[in-house]
Amino acid sequence: MTDATTDPEQRPRRGRGLLKLLGMMLGAVVLLAAGFGAGFFYFANPLSPAKDMMRLIERDPAEAENDRVAKADEPQKVPRPTPENESFVTSYYQFKEPMTTNLRGSRRFLQVGIGLSTQYDQKVMDNVARNEVALRSDMLAVLGAWSEEELADKAGRDQLSAALKDAVNARLVQLEGFGGIEAVFFPSFILQ
Repeated sequence: MTDATTDPEQRPRRGRGLLKLLGMMLGAVVLLAAGFGAGFFYFANPLSPAKDMMRLIERDPAEAENDRVAKADEPQKVPRPTPENESFVTSYYQFKEPMTTNLRGSRRFLQVGIGLSTQYDQKVMDNVARNEVALRSDMLAVLGAWSEEELADKAGRDQLSAALKDAVNARLVQLEGFGGIEAVFFPSFILQ
């Protein structure tokens, strides 16, 4: 049997693969165009920015009246009066290393971080930094004079803070002629 005698329906068609490829490409283009069209209509602003602003400015008088009535029902903002007196900035100084000492009449010890504050100028904090060794010595003497029972509650720690403030100010007055420390803080307070 030769090719001429074979049934024409049994011979492979060469154009069918090309037709299938063109159909897929056309389908992809249609889907892509539909996606772009949907995105354009979904995200595009039909008004230009200038027309959009004019629409906001030139509103219907009825809408403007409704907005005015709605705003009248809301509580009005009242500005707070600012105080006429001048407020001072608080400056802080924290000793880099915590102080550790034994407590009076106890085998326990206290490790405390100490910070100082003032509302005077930076000169006070410069005096503290310059005389840190003397101040640390005085504060360690004050810390060692307290017992475990005295530091057990907040009232005792507040009294310790006041005693440290007095000791620091006394030393600064002796060395610099002016104290100026207004408060002593404990960023860390460990009693073991």
